[in-house]
Amino acid sequence: MAKALYRKYRPKTLAEVVGQSQVTDILSNSLKQGKVSHAYLFVGPRGTGKTSVARIFAHEVNGFKYELEDDYVDIVEIDGASNRGIDNIRELREKAMIAPTSGKYKIYIIDEVHMLTKEAFNALLKTLEEPPRHVIFIMATTDAYKVPITITSRAQSYTFKLADHDTMFKYLRKISDQEKIKIDDAALDIIVKRGGGSFRDSLSLLDQISTLSNDEITKEAVTNALGLPEDEKINLLLDKYVSGDLNGITSELKNLLSSGIKPETLAEEIIERVIDSPKPEFLPLLSQLPDIRAPFAEARLLVALTSAGAGPALNAKPTPVSMAPAASSKSKPTARPTPKASVTPSPAITTTPKDFNFDGFIERVQELNDAVYSQLIKCEHRFINGELELYPEKKIVKTILSRENNKRILVEASGGVKITIHEVGDIPNGAQKDELLDKFSDIMGGEVKNDAGGNPF
Repeated sequence: MAKALYRKYRPKTLAEVVGQSQVTDILSNSLKQGKVSHAYLFVGPRGTGKTSVARIFAHEVNGFKYELEDDYVDIVEIDGASNRGIDNIRELREKAMIAPTSGKYKIYIIDEVHMLTKEAFNALLKTLEEPPRHVIFIMATTDAYKVPITITSRAQSYTFKLADHDTMFKYLRKISDQEKIKIDDAALDIIVKRGGGSFRDSLSLLDQISTLSNDEITKEAVTNALGLPEDEKINLLLDKYVSGDLNGITSELKNLLSSGIKPETLAEEIIERVIDSPKPEFLPLLSQLPDIRAPFAEARLLVALTSAGAGPALNAKPTPVSMAPAASSKSKPTARPTPKASVTPSPAITTTPKDFNFDGFIERVQELNDAVYSQLIKCEHRFINGELELYPEKKIVKTILSRENNKRILVEASGGVKITIHEVGDIPNGAQKDELLDKFSDIMGGEVKNDAGGNPF
């Protein structure tokens, strides 16, 4: 069985790591100078090389030759997601006291460390405060804000970044040539964009399309294989959006979806197109597209395209599920918004019942505190009678937002608005879905029919 490309081309030395020189250069120098810390924290998105660098560094610290399938007793890998309890960390602490067998250090690599429980973190802290001289911890996480400050303050922190377009393109071109994969630049460019800067995701996509043809793989072949919409059709859909052509939007969207393109994929392509060529008229749409997801993804996409349009035909339509306040106590909470993808100054926040800018509010919260922001976007909301009501989707969200310091941040960001954080389950079941389907049905001019999978269309 052929080895997957992301495994075949996994780096084996720090010098072979691509696109993370801000990390590898420092680690290499620390090895040369013999200045090794007892704890490291590697932070960054998935597929950027955190675990690979942790393994390489662990081997180089001990002077071991690194092979992907090797197994040294002094290098222990732990999955934080499946070994997250206090008993697991207690066992780790006991074994850490035992001296290394063949290397200078006993090294523990804890992947997804943010998944540990509070009790497990407390147990780990005991070891980090007074570590045995022969032990090194290398922790990796995609969610640094979930790691307690008591842990991060006792470790050297390194940030891994998604690869930029040029770096990834050159990397994939080099591997394509080595693997004798015939692929033109336009097709490779699509893979780079779809990979999103993740080396693992990009290599997996290249692996996937490498068998499409023995001849040169074209842009059209990749587009069809990945189920992507044609550029011309996206441009036509955006033209209909700008002109406010409701019938045109509905027709073009149905044509695209009936061809097998997923609404989530279409939303991603539109976002990418708008970011590449931003125009003021697209910004309202950009604020809604990241929230296109199941269930009823098709309905969400149609609502986004028809509710934020710039044309007079759409502006005459009923207002969509949005930041508009509830008209009465019976009104349903609005769907949770997703922050704008464009980088713009936070809008001024007004506090009148008719015009509370929830987008501006969450952007201000993000500026003040990322951790509070990450929980706020997990809430439904409505603004009624001068009061902002938040409806957390999980109990832990309510607990975090209700803490005195965090509540103070919310009030400050809102401009002094009274804020009520409801209990989980206070939102009527299906409120968000009903509003989306009502809007969808209104636009389509009749009853919404579902396919066999329960999806509109």
